[in-house]
Amino acid sequence: MEQPNSKTGPTRTKAKGRTQLTGTYANMTGQSENHFAILIAEDNPVSRSLLEKSLRKAGHEVVSAQNGREALDVFRKTFFPMVLTDWMMPEMDGVGLCRAIRNHLCQGYVYIVFLTARDSRDDIIAALDAGADDYLTKPFHPAELMARLNTGKRILGLERSLKKANEDIRVLSITDSLTGAFNRSYMTTRLPEEVARAKRYGHPLSLIMCDIDHFKSINDSFGHLAGDSVLRSVVDCIKKTIRHEIDWVARYGGEEFLILLSETDSEGGLTVAERLRKSLAQMTYSIDGQDITITASLGVASFDPSIDKESSSEALIREADNFLYKAKEEGRNRVRGRGGSDEK
Repeated sequence: MEQPNSKTGPTRTKAKGRTQLTGTYANMTGQSENHFAILIAEDNPVSRSLLEKSLRKAGHEVVSAQNGREALDVFRKTFFPMVLTDWMMPEMDGVGLCRAIRNHLCQGYVYIVFLTARDSRDDIIAALDAGADDYLTKPFHPAELMARLNTGKRILGLERSLKKANEDIRVLSITDSLTGAFNRSYMTTRLPEEVARAKRYGHPLSLIMCDIDHFKSINDSFGHLAGDSVLRSVVDCIKKTIRHEIDWVARYGGEEFLILLSETDSEGGLTVAERLRKSLAQMTYSIDGQDITITASLGVASFDPSIDKESSSEALIREADNFLYKAKEEGRNRVRGRGGSDEK
């Protein structure tokens, strides 16, 4: 505010029965579909309080700071898609804050509005050149401010929709459309990264290659739609067996799946594979009024940087494939790997 302010430090105001900390981030709960969290930089306590009340009445979450420096400290800790700033403030003015935000690596676009008594053409140009999106001169009517914010909300909403569309496209590009597992392209990229991470941090990992036994006979006897249903059920079973957002499964080809177990040694990999084998063998599929069961053969490869001198994604796949071939040679419906037993 273009008036001296004698107060310094964080202030507290009451909002809806709770204490609201202004000048420091507190109790933000995120963004709703139609409302965005707003950061206010305003050194005049009266103007700041009126602005907070108007914005909260409109349904926004608000955090306030008493100068640009304080606002920038808050912003660096927590992202705000909307910032309302005064121009003349102690320590850092609105132009400095605006430039600092534009130079900060943000997770999304920040819509910045100047609220100031400075109304010359040069002032408006200076604010816009610093990165402001809009400029509102004081005194202003609350309805005009809300109209300006609605413009910002439309822009931020478009950005949000674009991000969602891009994320949907990204997910589709790495997902097997039939089973919902990751696809081979994802596996080709992700597996070398997992091996590199295991080497860097000295953590073990295991790779399971799972193949459904006699799957061709299901397609031949009941049709490919029935086979597709079985494949989806197998992936669902795998996902329930492994750890969510830690381990992952990719369709390697046909009825073969690769399962990556992060920070899991050989013994742990064999344990998970055996648990999966038993779960699959216990499942019943109803096809055209006939109940059928399936079995699977599994090969387990492992890499432990504290034991193995070197490994690669290709070496792990080759090792898992060799153990899978061994499981099939020995009669199927079993797990093979380093130290594996004949136990079913």
